Amino acid sequence: MDFSELISLRQSVRRFDDRAVEEEKLMKCLNAARLAPSASNSQPWSFIVVDEPELRTLVAHSTYSTIVVFNRFVLHAPVIVAIILEKPRIITEVGIRLKHKEWPLIDIGITAEHLCLQAAELGLGTCMLGWFDEKKVKELLHIPADKNVALLIALGYPVPGYTLRKKKRKDMEKICWYNRYGGH
Repeated sequence: MDFSELISLRQSVRRFDDRAVEEEKLMKCLNAARLAPSASNSQPWSFIVVDEPELRTLVAHSTYSTIVVFNRFVLHAPVIVAIILEKPRIITEVGIRLKHKEWPLIDIGITAEHLCLQAAELGLGTCMLGWFDEKKVKELLHIPADKNVALLIALGYPVPGYTLRKKKRKDMEKICWYNRYGGH
């Protein structure tokens, strides 16, 4: 599969099969994430793989409540990967203050998408989750108080027969211009 096919294939999956994810495939996904570029090569991330069923269920419960019910599908994901935001290199911290850019958060997005693209190539589905009870996740996974959970990623095989949705994206002329904003 070429890259254009891969990015067309990758989308958020919200219906997972019960089938376990093979360790080899999981490690390929994690290695793809590990190899992602980052500002000043800070690599401001670490990963916690949650695959123990009882713990995974507790972490999944942290992604929804009686008010927010849209993440209940996470209960069926056989793996949840927590991406922890780590302290960047000093040069990156200086740049953050001088340029007012949160490069570590951009880096987290890049590493997360590397993981998700690798998963898609391997026939796995993913869904990045930004809505979760961080305090609860930190408690469950024994994450130090001075660390932040940047994202959770639900990972597993899509249910048999899962069909890809047609991607709805803005037209190129509405988002891309040459030489000036708005193209006028």
